[in-house]
Amino acid sequence: MNEAELIERVDHFSRFPHRGKLKVVQDTSEFMNIKSGDVLELGGAYYLVRGDEMEGRFGLDGEPKFWVKRVVDLLDGSPKIIKLVFHESFMMQLGVERIRCFRSPRKEARILEKVADDPYFMHGFTVFDAAGNEVRILDRIRGVKFYEFINNLSMEHETYFHTRFPDVLSNIVSAVEAIGRLHGMEELHGDIRNDHILVEKETGRYTWIDFDYTYEWAENPFGVDLFGLGNILLFATGMGFHNLPDLSACAPEGMQVKSCVAPSDLSLFFKHRIINLQKLFPYIPDELNHVLMHFAQGAEVFYETTQELLDDLKPCVEILIP
Repeated sequence: MNEAELIERVDHFSRFPHRGKLKVVQDTSEFMNIKSGDVLELGGAYYLVRGDEMEGRFGLDGEPKFWVKRVVDLLDGSPKIIKLVFHESFMMQLGVERIRCFRSPRKEARILEKVADDPYFMHGFTVFDAAGNEVRILDRIRGVKFYEFINNLSMEHETYFHTRFPDVLSNIVSAVEAIGRLHGMEELHGDIRNDHILVEKETGRYTWIDFDYTYEWAENPFGVDLFGLGNILLFATGMGFHNLPDLSACAPEGMQVKSCVAPSDLSLFFKHRIINLQKLFPYIPDELNHVLMHFAQGAEVFYETTQELLDDLKPCVEILIP
């Protein structure tokens, strides 16, 4: 398209007419300089930038992700998410293990190809920009992040556990099975968190998003993913996380318990987070609490595969949904 044709398409999908010269970006390396109203030219197609996606990581809520753009396809007006190349790494502490985690656009592009027919994963395709950057163009999913879905529920925990949680747990099982399929392809999600599951609006399906992180842990290749799944299960079972800010306290402030929370009841990943939820909510079945305790500081045995986790988790669904 020439500039006049592009401006016509931009105006067609905008509330206000474009003013001034249109900025068309072919090299996305300097993603901080790509602003709302710019047009990305990628793989022979054009995308109008609407803005940046926002960070959903706890403690960073509302922070812009400058390398992830909300866009409109100027061909048909469909909403897309465009992920630009951004490299970062950090060291994760998991018990005594220090694990290197890092972003890999190539890994996410590879997974997008492998899960193209699996409805439990986000879908999209990859193109290279003018500078050779591996840009992922994703279909936007209509849905709510899992942690928002749970946090927006307004009821007592016991009511939630008996009325809503059985369906939540059933959907979590399906999501774990999807991660199992991914592991069967010798791939990792790499960043399993409560904001990386979207609950689809129309189907209610739990769909995995954002798998550009990976990690190096030769001793337990799927271990970080499995601990992420445990964290999701903990969040769902507890209708949120329950922490012990003062490690010398018996229980979270305002909660009555029959026996005090011990160090062995706390998370291996987050040292103040309570894993042994049965001490807070005694109606949680032993079978489900047994699954949770695999992720505690006092655990002697850890899950090494999703199948091991599923073998223990599926009977819990049968108990809660007779």
